[in-house]
Amino acid sequence: MDYRISLRPSEVKEFVEAATRSDCYIDVSTSKNCMVDAKSILGVLGLDLTRMVTVTVHGYDREFEKYIRRFSMAC
Repeated sequence: MDYRISLRPSEVKEFVEAATRSDCYIDVSTSKNCMVDAKSILGVLGLDLTRMVTVTVHGYDREFEKYIRRFSMAC
């Protein structure tokens, strides 16, 4: 499942912690085709967070889905 979100630098730590609790593989990518592991705080902080990012969840995790919907703009 893909989610388009806006993520502020101050929210990255909490986002990565939520991703780390999930058993699913989760990727975060930008429009420039740069993809990082959502469980990597350095990877996520290295993205251009002034733009929308796409979060791709490979699998299903109810708790993470509930968490990510707080940020979701459009799917």
